[in-house]
Amino acid sequence: MTVPDAVVVGADLGTSGLKLAALDDAGVVVAESEAAYDVDRPRPGWAQTPVAVWLRALDDARAELVHRLGGRPVAALGLSGQMHGAVLVDAAGAALAPALLWPDQRAAAELQRWRELPAADRAALANPLAAGMTGPLLAWLAVHEPGLVARAATVLLPKDAVRAALVLGTDPAVTDRSDASATLLWDVPADGWSAAATAAAGVDPGLLPAVRPGHEVVGTTGLLGGDTPVVVGGADTPLALLAAGTGRGVQVNLGSGAQLLRPRVAPAPAEDPVVHCFADVEDGWYAMAALQNAGTAWSWVGSVLGLDWAGLAGSLAASPIGAGGVSFAPFLTGERGGVAGPGARGSWTGLSADTTRADLARAALEGVVCAVAAGLDLLGPGDGLVVLTGGGARDPGVQQLLADVLGRPVQHVQVRSASAAGAAVLAARGVGRELVPQRVGDPVVEPRQQAAAAVVRERWTAQT
Repeated sequence: MTVPDAVVVGADLGTSGLKLAALDDAGVVVAESEAAYDVDRPRPGWAQTPVAVWLRALDDARAELVHRLGGRPVAALGLSGQMHGAVLVDAAGAALAPALLWPDQRAAAELQRWRELPAADRAALANPLAAGMTGPLLAWLAVHEPGLVARAATVLLPKDAVRAALVLGTDPAVTDRSDASATLLWDVPADGWSAAATAAAGVDPGLLPAVRPGHEVVGTTGLLGGDTPVVVGGADTPLALLAAGTGRGVQVNLGSGAQLLRPRVAPAPAEDPVVHCFADVEDGWYAMAALQNAGTAWSWVGSVLGLDWAGLAGSLAASPIGAGGVSFAPFLTGERGGVAGPGARGSWTGLSADTTRADLARAALEGVVCAVAAGLDLLGPGDGLVVLTGGGARDPGVQQLLADVLGRPVQHVQVRSASAAGAAVLAARGVGRELVPQRVGDPVVEPRQQAAAAVVRERWTAQT
């Protein structure tokens, strides 16, 4: 039995930072903390992070959260994590090498194995092919690091590797359906591992983890004091949907990448789909158009122009819409298809002798938002409110830009990490508590410069 004033905690393992959120029985976020880290890029096209870096960030964020809770007990912990990627671990759950992450492009050649699958097996994956997904990354490891693969007991998704390090003495070879379905190793119609795709990866099927419900308790941890139950957890994107309460329409999560989501869809197997179809954290499916380059592109632009986030966002006031005719393609690491392909690259175009730094900064903001609009087009016609989550959408100016370019009202949900809050919901379920996160939104922002925004989109489309 849990203590009445106990909170539940969700941990969200992002690409560039870890966030913790503690929720009470009313679904109110009563404490938050976060810790940042860098992605290691030892070679062009590579993206990886040692699991130890994530664990240090978790410990730093934990100390801050515990201080803010002031001794309030924690009833359960849930984990959310960046999707795709691959972490090879031993039988005890210890990582054998750095985690390979979703922006990683080293497995581009291995994707050919997936293209050569029989039509029915390829269609059953029901997803576009991306080099940074677990299956292709495993295939690369099998070719280039066969000794490492031979030593591994299991391949885990990022949040599972962190959980394995926290929960000792239990079987670490566990993931959930929402993460498993985003590996290019999942048969969508069968709702289970694909034998054909696993063979394409060139690994023993025994390397794949067991799939359990996200709210299932798999052990305990002393991280937050006492023996706190830990649940399996889920992927960050569907947990953000859960926390925001988006049951229809669309939701845009704007973080390092951007995820454009339409919940409650029926799977439609296809050989060459333009949008993803992934399992949610319950028993359904959602469609997703994904961009690898969103906040990461803005960070790069800020570093090149010598601007912090406030300075970058301030360009929306310093330069009028249209950025003096400058357009920005944000595809610094290529894309997954649909909006742009793996070979696409970033650029500023339309430069003149009159172009200012503020124009370049504003063009970068507009370029990412135009890419978001193009991604939403892939999800099909829609109207009504667009729900926004993620740190990239906190700024009121960015919210207005989104409303203008999308031509639809938008509302940002005021949760520092919707994914962490969603993970807390799973944790609550694991210990028999039903929790609905309190959904506090910024004021709804209506479009106000649609004609000018349409010109921006048209020029951006022509130049990208």
